[in-house]
Amino acid sequence: MLYTNPIIIIFESTHTMLSVIATGGKQYLVRTGDVLKIEKLDQEEGSTVVFDKVLLTANDDGSNVKIGTPYLDGATVKASLEKQGKNRTLRVEKFKRKVRYHKVHGQRQRYSQVKIA
Repeated sequence: MLYTNPIIIIFESTHTMLSVIATGGKQYLVRTGDVLKIEKLDQEEGSTVVFDKVLLTANDDGSNVKIGTPYLDGATVKASLEKQGKNRTLRVEKFKRKVRYHKVHGQRQRYSQVKIA
């Protein structure tokens, strides 16, 4: 029997971790290498950010799960601060009918873009 096109399967063991972190009053599910926008942090671009409010850690396949009460002791997630910016303008409008009351206000929410290390 002659095999002209053998199939080679390569398994990569990247061992990526996933974590649930709390920052800016919100909780985020993050993996290694994720890029996410969070509430603005008072740090400079290019600096390292350490998140110490870690609620859960686990392997990517769901094994080795550790759940905190409410946070895990000694667990941290490191990220690099890539960019500080502003989101699109949101229009906030107040209107009351029959009394000619009409106000429009715009607001641009500040954010920080981080990459999980």
